[in-house]
Amino acid sequence: MQPSIRAYDPADLDAVYDICIRTADAGGDARGQYSSDRLMGDVFAVPYVTLEPQHAHVLDDGSGNAVGYVLGTADTAAFAARCRDEWLPATAGRYPEPPTPPVTPEDGLLWLHFHPERMVVPELAAYPAHLHIDLLPQWQGKGWGRGLMNAFLAGLRAAGVPRVHLGMAVDNVSARAFYDRLGFTEIPVPGATTVTYMGRGTAA
Repeated sequence: MQPSIRAYDPADLDAVYDICIRTADAGGDARGQYSSDRLMGDVFAVPYVTLEPQHAHVLDDGSGNAVGYVLGTADTAAFAARCRDEWLPATAGRYPEPPTPPVTPEDGLLWLHFHPERMVVPELAAYPAHLHIDLLPQWQGKGWGRGLMNAFLAGLRAAGVPRVHLGMAVDNVSARAFYDRLGFTEIPVPGATTVTYMGRGTAA
């Protein structure tokens, strides 16, 4: 079978964890950088496929294996509340709460996990949806990222969502070029020094 973009299936869960950690270091492999290689997925990927799977799509390599994904939410504020009410209880005991303020990079990641309300940024209110998109390196640069994004945007349009945003590491140069090509533009957020926020309308 040929590679294709399809809806997320619960059988893809382990692959989502794997793709997330293998692209988490400004697009590079972050395996071994944290106490658990699943932590990154539990912050940036798995809450979405668990709570809002209707907006999750994967790139299938043609053999049933997910090698890329796009996932997100149609309503950031509502999703943050659901993470507080549902995702944190579901993962209770999985990770220790970090010190305040965080000291290590892992502390910082844990802080994000335990504070889902950090997703709600006033400057992004006009862009209610948000997304995360990742592909394994060997599948990048072949048009699949654009295909995943088109599938996600189509789902948002069907849900009546007008605009979407994303956050990316400021040093992820290749990702910035990709988003620029797809029509995303930078959204100024005072105090955001390590993350660049970008947004666009959901129209095709």
